[in-house]
Amino acid sequence: MTFQVPYGTRLAACGSKHLALYQAIRDSIVGGALPRGERLPSTRRLADLYGLSRGSVSVAYEMLAAEGFVRSVVGQGTFVAGGAPGTDAQPAGGPADGSAADAGPALSAWGRRLMEAGAQAGRAAAAPTRTEKAPISFVPRGMGERWFPWMEWKSSVAAQWRRLGPDEADERLVTEGSRELRRAIAGRLGRERGIACSAEDIVITGGSMQAIALLSQLLLEEGDTAVSEDPCYPGIRRAVLASGAALLPEPVDRQGIVPRDWQARMLFVTPTRQFPTGAVLTFERRLALLQWASRQGAWIVEDDYDSDFRWGGRPIEPLKSLDREERVIYVGSFSRSMRQEIRIGYAVLPRLLREPFIRAKQLYDPYPEGIAEQRALAGWMASGGYDRHLRRMRRLFHKRQERLRAGLAEELSPLFEVYPADAGLMLYARWKAGPEAYDRLRGQCRAAGISWGDGAEYAAEGTSSERSVVFGFAHLAEPEIAEGLRRIRRAAEALGLHCKAQEMGIAERGSEDDASCSAGRV
Repeated sequence: MTFQVPYGTRLAACGSKHLALYQAIRDSIVGGALPRGERLPSTRRLADLYGLSRGSVSVAYEMLAAEGFVRSVVGQGTFVAGGAPGTDAQPAGGPADGSAADAGPALSAWGRRLMEAGAQAGRAAAAPTRTEKAPISFVPRGMGERWFPWMEWKSSVAAQWRRLGPDEADERLVTEGSRELRRAIAGRLGRERGIACSAEDIVITGGSMQAIALLSQLLLEEGDTAVSEDPCYPGIRRAVLASGAALLPEPVDRQGIVPRDWQARMLFVTPTRQFPTGAVLTFERRLALLQWASRQGAWIVEDDYDSDFRWGGRPIEPLKSLDREERVIYVGSFSRSMRQEIRIGYAVLPRLLREPFIRAKQLYDPYPEGIAEQRALAGWMASGGYDRHLRRMRRLFHKRQERLRAGLAEELSPLFEVYPADAGLMLYARWKAGPEAYDRLRGQCRAAGISWGDGAEYAAEGTSSERSVVFGFAHLAEPEIAEGLRRIRRAAEALGLHCKAQEMGIAERGSEDDASCSAGRV
């Protein structure tokens, strides 16, 4: 059974898992994507599809039932309200021919740009091919479910909810977020990243993407230009284009982005570990970027997305720690060091941008979202629990990264060139053969239950002629990593690609050569 609702979009907007699922299903019902009488997946199935707990799905279903969108039938399941189970009626009030719905709403210019940017960037995930083997996905998704100390975290959050009573002072519930957490973040940044800041410089956001979107809205408009690395985090592209500004992609090399004299108002950069290649920006280039910002009067958004996971080399100074003219906005997130569902990010703002940023955030969040979670995190950091969690995760993930790197070298080095990385939760690899061979192998691997992150999804311009792969590993056990690589190798051998890569230096041959090569393999 396939089931697709805009859960990811809603989660990015509201940050609450059960609320995002409720809104996504509600929108699909109202829009007619889920017709009356349609049977919805079981709580277990839906939890598996979207990586949720069954409790979150149950709460969403209860909210939908309370508002009359769905109804439960004992022994049969949950159905969209308004028709007999299994019927395929049109949604109430919808035109039979769909002509009015096809026209769509009259959106503002910002709304139209947002929809266009989303359509260009959005790629529907391919439905998994049915296979007798258990699927193994190398698509990056943080640390996964199994490693995070859920019981300890839930206990901390529950304790904070018990303390939040009717006598809570309104002046403490400010849009900037928990003062205790902002103090803890400022202290941590000073100790570990060399960034001198105070709680007043920090605003808590619903993940790093909210900070990126707000900054784009505040600082860019039609006619402006923003520079991004290429490849880059897809959310940057969407935020810039939605603002009406032009995006100038700047290719990266093995030392990160190459500074130029851009005529631009903003630069988005990941200097500590380039996303997704893992390149580390050299000290000389960091200084050059700061000099460019000074000359242009431009702003630099520094996204330090996973510096908590480093296993080798010396710590790299963030741009923010070198910034003497307050041109750098430092953005961080706990979604990688904890769980993606925990939408707690932050921005360290220059003095001139504090008030505008707070006003912009107040427009969307007059009160801080997830205040119990924010205070629970502050308490966890103060007690040492967060540091203990990080130390354990570093040991686990370092072993998995080494296992993945060694396996790629042993099994697949003729096909993939893995970029060096001494940090992070994923490895970036360049495909050595042609695009046709890549597409064939990817299809063969899907049939074997194997998937990975396609590097084309991170292209700043939305397309890329070069094929590349992103291997996430933090959510996998070591045996799963080994089995996944074996399946990729067997798929390559079945297509004759592994043999050709070794014998012909990746020069692609005709189908007869492919067949003779694979026939000689066991």
